[in-house]
Amino acid sequence: MERFLSSWFVSSVALALAALLLGSHMTIGDADETTVNRVLALVIVGLVFTLVHLFVGQIVKLLTLPFIVLTLGLLLVVINALLLLLTEWITSAFGVEFAVDGFWWAFLAAIVISVCQSILSAIVD
Repeated sequence: MERFLSSWFVSSVALALAALLLGSHMTIGDADETTVNRVLALVIVGLVFTLVHLFVGQIVKLLTLPFIVLTLGLLLVVINALLLLLTEWITSAFGVEFAVDGFWWAFLAAIVISVCQSILSAIVD
């Protein structure tokens, strides 16, 4: 349980940093909302992102393992970008404001999120 909570926290902070760096190409929460509502949206997006990576991500990575090895791990960035777009779709179904401007911005966001998660996980652990 502690590992899940730390993963959720790290993912939420990494998503916030990616949204900050990508500006209007990746938004979490509506700009007109209060800070509390934007933080709540970030927490919900972080939770969905963590759950998507935990369940869907592990299955997809297992099924595509030969292609991951063949591409020397570059396919992992594509998978993470697609999981980010899946997170966008799921959160929009629940009415949470989270938007990424297409696959290539999700690709760039996946790189930023992966780097941030690596650094933050080293600090948190």
